[in-house]
Amino acid sequence: MSYSILRTDNADEDINGIINYIAEDNQSIDIALKYLDRLESAIMQLADFPDIGCIPRYRTLRLQKYRVLIIEKHLVFYKIFQESNEIIIYRVIDGRQDYKNLI
Repeated sequence: MSYSILRTDNADEDINGIINYIAEDNQSIDIALKYLDRLESAIMQLADFPDIGCIPRYRTLRLQKYRVLIIEKHLVFYKIFQESNEIIIYRVIDGRQDYKNLI
C-alpha cells in the first residue's frame, strides 16, 4: 500500500535553503539540481517503504514517533500516519546541526 507524502512549510524551506546553499557554494545550479533529484527520490521511496528511516537516538523524538531518513549529510524527519495513509515530512536538516532543538 502506497502512502501520500506531505511536507510542512518548514521542510520546504529547509530544502530550498539546502539547494540555494549548494548552488552558491559550488557556483553551479546543475550540482544543486542533481542533489535535489537525489533528495526528492529518496523521500519519494517512503511512499512504498515508510519504515526505511531509522528511529532517532533522542528519547524525546522517539516518544513523538519521529523517524529519520539519512540522505548523505542531511536528515529527513518524518512521521508515519497509518490510519490516513500519509507520511508527513517535518524537517530536512544538516546532520551536523544540533537538530534536537530544531524539530
